Amino acid sequence: MDTFEEVLNIIGFLIRAIGFLVLGFGMARFTLDAYYKAVWQVQVALSVGFILLLIGLTRFSSPASMGTFALGAGAALVMQFMGKKEDEESKEAKKK
Repeated sequence: MDTFEEVLNIIGFLIRAIGFLVLGFGMARFTLDAYYKAVWQVQVALSVGFILLLIGLTRFSSPASMGTFALGAGAALVMQFMGKKEDEESKEAKKK
């Protein structure tokens, strides 16, 4: 019975890691998409809300969970900024 519980624990840790990775990616994409379309008051609220989410996760979740959340959020940030460069290059190519 102990082996079965250990297997379930490992599966649970993997599911938690994948969940925090997806949550980090989704929250960062949502925040970034909404940030660029909003007025300055909403931009401030989104920034403060995302920072408070990071603080809450750091305080109340495990270090591994926070790390996978940060990996997901970092991937969303990198994708956002890489996409802008490609968009600018395609606009310049269309002008020529």
